[in-house]
Amino acid sequence: MRSTPEKVFEAITKPEVTRQFWGHENISDWKPGSNWQHVRTNDERTVNLVGKVLEITPPVRLVISWASPAQAENPASYSRVTFHLEPYDDMVKLTVTHDDLEAGSGMDKGIRQGWPIVLASLKSLMETGKGIDVFAKPKPVSTGSQA
Repeated sequence: MRSTPEKVFEAITKPEVTRQFWGHENISDWKPGSNWQHVRTNDERTVNLVGKVLEITPPVRLVISWASPAQAENPASYSRVTFHLEPYDDMVKLTVTHDDLEAGSGMDKGIRQGWPIVLASLKSLMETGKGIDVFAKPKPVSTGSQA
């Protein structure tokens, strides 16, 4: 995407930027071992995900653990997300690796649908200044009237 590693890293870690492309805020002090929360930016402010900051090297690498709050007490329920950023001419190559998932689990299925739209929205924000609606639903196709 056309941006800098610093701006993309900030987009992932600063709540005021994250809400613009993810519809959530990633909240933490971003120190190794610190908690982080993924909080929905609607009126309910629901905490959708929790975890710990496992590794952080701004602006090139962030590794976090990731679990549903309902399963937070079970260490086996946590997966791991790694964000790796590399400058690439006047662009940034962002590689997101989400591993330690139970194959076929609800989390596994959810992230397979979620990451593509979140990353598309991040790219849009970085390049146009506006993210896309990650909660949008497909509109029914109108077939017109049959005569």
